[in-house]
Amino acid sequence: MSGNNCIHIAGARQHNLKDLTLDIPRDQLVVVCGPSGSGKSTLSFDIVYAEGQRRYVESLSAYARQFLPQMDKPDVDRIEGLTPAISLEQQTTSRNPRSTVGTVTEVYDFLRVFFARLGTMYCPSCGRPIQAQTVDEIVENIAAMAEGTKFLLLAPLAEQKKGTHQDLLRKLRGEGFVRVRLNGEVVTLDSLPELDKKKKHTIDLVVDRLVVKADMRKRLADSVELALKYGSGRLSVVLVGGDEDGRTILYSSEAVCPECRISLPPLSPQLFSFNSPQGACPQCSGIGSVEYFEPDLLAPNRGLSLRQGAIIPWKNPRVLSRYADELKTLGERHGFGLDTPLVEFSDAARKALFEGDAQTGWPGALAHMETGMQFGPIWRDELARFRQSRPCPACDGARLRPESLAARVADLNIFQFTSMSIGSALEWLSGLSFAGHQQMIAVPLLKELRHRLSFLVNVGLDYLSLGRNMATLSGGEAQRIRLAGQLGSGLVGVTYVLDEPSIGLHPRDNDRLLGTLRSLQERGNTVLVVEHDETTIRNADHVIELGPGSGWLGGEIVYQGDVKGLLTSPDSLTGKYLRGDMRIEQPESRRMANGSITMRNVTTNNLRGLDVSIPLGCLTVVTGVSGSGKSSLVVDSLYKHLALARGTKVDSPGRLAGIEGMEAVERIISIDQTPIGRTPRSNPATYTKIFDEIRNIFAQTQEARARGYKPGRFSFNVKGGRCEACQGDGSLRVEMHFLPDVFVKCDVCKGMRYNRETLDVTYKGKNIHEVLDMTVRQASAFFENYPVLKRRLAILEEVGLEYLRLGQPATTLSGGEAQRIKISRELGKRSLPGTLYILDEPTTGLHMHEVGKLIGVLQRLVDRGASVVVIEHNTDVVRAADWVIDLGPGGGENGGRIVAQGTPEDIIANPDSVTGRFLVDEPSAAR
Repeated sequence: MSGNNCIHIAGARQHNLKDLTLDIPRDQLVVVCGPSGSGKSTLSFDIVYAEGQRRYVESLSAYARQFLPQMDKPDVDRIEGLTPAISLEQQTTSRNPRSTVGTVTEVYDFLRVFFARLGTMYCPSCGRPIQAQTVDEIVENIAAMAEGTKFLLLAPLAEQKKGTHQDLLRKLRGEGFVRVRLNGEVVTLDSLPELDKKKKHTIDLVVDRLVVKADMRKRLADSVELALKYGSGRLSVVLVGGDEDGRTILYSSEAVCPECRISLPPLSPQLFSFNSPQGACPQCSGIGSVEYFEPDLLAPNRGLSLRQGAIIPWKNPRVLSRYADELKTLGERHGFGLDTPLVEFSDAARKALFEGDAQTGWPGALAHMETGMQFGPIWRDELARFRQSRPCPACDGARLRPESLAARVADLNIFQFTSMSIGSALEWLSGLSFAGHQQMIAVPLLKELRHRLSFLVNVGLDYLSLGRNMATLSGGEAQRIRLAGQLGSGLVGVTYVLDEPSIGLHPRDNDRLLGTLRSLQERGNTVLVVEHDETTIRNADHVIELGPGSGWLGGEIVYQGDVKGLLTSPDSLTGKYLRGDMRIEQPESRRMANGSITMRNVTTNNLRGLDVSIPLGCLTVVTGVSGSGKSSLVVDSLYKHLALARGTKVDSPGRLAGIEGMEAVERIISIDQTPIGRTPRSNPATYTKIFDEIRNIFAQTQEARARGYKPGRFSFNVKGGRCEACQGDGSLRVEMHFLPDVFVKCDVCKGMRYNRETLDVTYKGKNIHEVLDMTVRQASAFFENYPVLKRRLAILEEVGLEYLRLGQPATTLSGGEAQRIKISRELGKRSLPGTLYILDEPTTGLHMHEVGKLIGVLQRLVDRGASVVVIEHNTDVVRAADWVIDLGPGGGENGGRIVAQGTPEDIIANPDSVTGRFLVDEPSAAR
């Protein structure tokens, strides 16, 4: 291949890659496939993207480089023909509660200008259009106050602005003014302290101090004119003394309600920003939610009495004794005592216990908890686990103050617009028309908004809303949002590296995603995609398959070339599935349920008041097009409410009328693909408790017993047996300032993590470091005489992880590997009846061959008596289910209904099911 038309990589040895030399064609759609852990992400992200990013950063000055994240130089001999690289990974772009789809895509910035320039103000109280207010009208309103009312007439000068404001204050002093209100306090200009330029300040000019009386009109009129002049058309009246001391009344010469006499600030982009003090709701500070104490978390076990510790923070008798007298008085009124189980409380008694009772003066347990939050950080941290978040009662989740929501365009305010699905929002914008000078303002704004929303629709995100919190999105959705942003950037000559962009997409939507990837490629970019999806692989220009296995069994190029060659390659595992030589076997029969959990009137997010029964003792798959409500039903409603009922803290559980049959579920467990640990100290052996058994075995050796070594001696996480030079890490981190940090092998222990005395202890000729360096398969043979340990190792082999090294750092594991390790730990438990497992798209990151293994593992969980509920688009997993719930028919506001439910055969036979059409064909390659 010509060097000018490809990225040439020579001698790649990063992680498990085995000295690879290959050419990646430029300006094509290139798919990298292969088993989980075979080196796909290493090649694509740790080499191609990292080197492209590193070379760009190195082109900057040394001063600039110290402020930018540094990428490690990959372990390769040579990379040539590399173009600037952009990474679009699955990780959610932000966990900040202020980040929404609108803010991340920058659509919200244009929306703020759109509503500020084209919006019409309406009275928040009566809904009438706001009209301009003259000086005379302002004077009349003030003069109409009760005679004798004292007030300050203020002109706003600066609102939450940083700086010393010395020039402004000096000018005011020179013009004869005496007082200002600084950050809420009236001070004289002569005694004004020097302001901190790094802090935000609010400054109001005190124009006059007046008392309402008959002969004040001329002075009042002059003062109002002066205040409007200095306040740029705005002034405020602050009442002094009386019952309403401190109450502020705003006036503006620009807008006021003729009926309610409510004055609103002028429209500006800042007024519509929930990250700005001018626009943010005062109660929730623009987050849209507030925290509160949840009674179900405070008292999860209703079978206990107050004396027995029903309310967890009061389970200490000394704490309960503080409130004993008050509780006895409350109990006499509501018919309970300190020894009465909470389950026997009447609804009124329970409400009075937690929320308070005016008759007895009891403030309520919740009020006492709020008071406890003020007792210092220890109490605050202790009580935080009993708190939940809910929509802010002031703004009802809109994030903005009432004045911001008073502006509308075509009868919609900005919150109502951002609450619509992106598809509906685009349709609404397309139907707008303006006249006169508004048309000139609207044309560029509408063009930009429609342009950006169209890209989000093209990547299959039409069901999302612009107000959706980014933290609630899946990795695939967040990745496609960034992909839409790149479509709008118009860049050419770039290498885009994507990690499974099809994740979270129903097979129906794959064509739209492929069209998006093609548009990037046809513009003159290289699109390098790590992918397992059959449709994406078949549509690639070039395929690179790594393998033949995972971990140390992978890292080799099994096949490289076009799709036609892949289909005929005898060595390609992917090719065998695509052409039908191998396939995922489906069960011959379906299980019958042994009970069910029924959720009543579920209205979470877009769900339309569903009554849903989840069979127990079965493998249940919830499927449907993207945005149809799968996660809302399974995660937000089923999992969170069951977890909450067992005293587990969850955020924002879904809305439903009730759950029947949940007493049959003893444990509720969510198994996802998050890492099993966030530091190199975590590994498969520690997570599965295998390491505990190994340390016990070493502690029982003759040498260890002679030296008095306990199991803790063989841990690299505590002092004693570990190498203290590196504190058990095996490597040392050297900071290089504007260069990437360098990790060097510890000179003392040579990377073995333990001190020499610990390594002297051996079992069957192997020390603890050598055992941790074994693969699961090797360790299984090595410890064949220990049934408990061998059983746990056998389970890891069963889930397809026989290639993993026991001490492999958790940070190097793929999402699919981490998930299977979690499943193996569950399989290792002896009793599973009464356990409900929730899995959200477990096939993420798994090759077709591994999907078959995953299905087998899930079936074994059910065979052991557990119930498994899976959210999934993979048709092989759907076919393997005992029961399928298909949601739809569309996404967002077009979803939220049950289209079909029953066995996979029932779904196929239902003409209304979109999913059923993709189940008709033969498994895997036959598609």
